Amino acid sequence: MAKDPGRIQSIVSEKRVKLHVFEPSQRKIWTVVGVGEEYWLDPDDHYCSCPGFYFGQLAGKNTCYHLESAELAIKENQVETIIFSDEEFSDFLSGLISDL
Repeated sequence: MAKDPGRIQSIVSEKRVKLHVFEPSQRKIWTVVGVGEEYWLDPDDHYCSCPGFYFGQLAGKNTCYHLESAELAIKENQVETIIFSDEEFSDFLSGLISDL
């Protein structure tokens, strides 16, 4: 499963798996902060915006270390939850997309 358990554990222990919750709508956006980048992911739909996930899918693989980190963080209750107002949603999403 995990190709780099040390990297995954580091991401989890440093709480770099983030759940951004917008209130009052309760919209949620998941991200994983790496070294110099932040990727959007959806643990429920098993998707990550990183190039490794994309090219892994082309090669028949179904995960990346970001998704594995999110799964472990959820399991170990190590997710950092950040609350925003719904008014911030559009700007947040625009910033996230521009970083892709």
